[in-house]
Amino acid sequence: MQDIIQNRENINDNFLVYNYAILGQQKIIKSPLNYIGGKYKLLPQILPLLPKNINCFVDLFAGGCNVGINISANKVVCNDNIPFLIDLYNKFKRTNILDIIAHIDKRIVQYDLNLENKNGYMLLRDNYNKQKNPLDLFVLISYSFNHQIRFNNKHEYNTPFGKDRSSFNETMRCNLILFVERIKNNNIDFNNIDYSLYDFSQLSINDFVYCDPPYLITTATYNDGKRGFKGWNENEEKKLLAILETLDSKGILFALSNVLEHKGRSNDLLKKWIIKNNYHVNYLSKNYSNSSYNIKNRDK
Repeated sequence: MQDIIQNRENINDNFLVYNYAILGQQKIIKSPLNYIGGKYKLLPQILPLLPKNINCFVDLFAGGCNVGINISANKVVCNDNIPFLIDLYNKFKRTNILDIIAHIDKRIVQYDLNLENKNGYMLLRDNYNKQKNPLDLFVLISYSFNHQIRFNNKHEYNTPFGKDRSSFNETMRCNLILFVERIKNNNIDFNNIDYSLYDFSQLSINDFVYCDPPYLITTATYNDGKRGFKGWNENEEKKLLAILETLDSKGILFALSNVLEHKGRSNDLLKKWIIKNNYHVNYLSKNYSNSSYNIKNRDK
């Protein structure tokens, strides 16, 4: 179970879900990246809790950008600490979608990428780690194990091949086209700044900060500190919570997605912080039946 903590009363709007969800007049689109902890499936629960009129929306830990890309605001800032991810988003933003698709298709043919050809995947992976072409990163993600994104301490992409599991299929193609279209049509900036160094002084009471950080009481490759990027620990948790308190003291609204309890563990630091500040907690329901291959208790 995941929770979203807000320093405001929740606002409820009706929503409908079709092939892609619709909230108000804006279609909810899915990121073409299968980012661990992505919030696409939770958006119909999250979006109605946010203010209707937002000037600048800051997605501080953007990841796959499922939240930021679906926000209705005058300006959206998607921030992440992995520079190669931000390079990819900026490449999407300034490149014609036909050229993006052409590059992907060219690489598929060039390296004979398919569900079986591990050698072709490894050759492209080696080439990306030498050249760091952002679009090649997306092609790699398309054929990697569970479409995951992982780097080593040398900042080399090292996700294994997704044999018989992953490919650039029609669903990914459709998601990519809609994603790039949204980037180009909306006022979205992509930044690569450590969350603790972000300049919040430019924000006002009409702005909103959304945080979906690594979770302190869960274990994942993105928060272990062994992937060439900063890990997540109790000190980082305390720094983030202090930042949110400061925003609250200035009247700037925020929401925090996090986990209070997980597999017998409790985030007491977060619980005490919520009680101390009397923040509102919304409990979100998530079914893991289609999103994880190793979760045994899928109903929680």
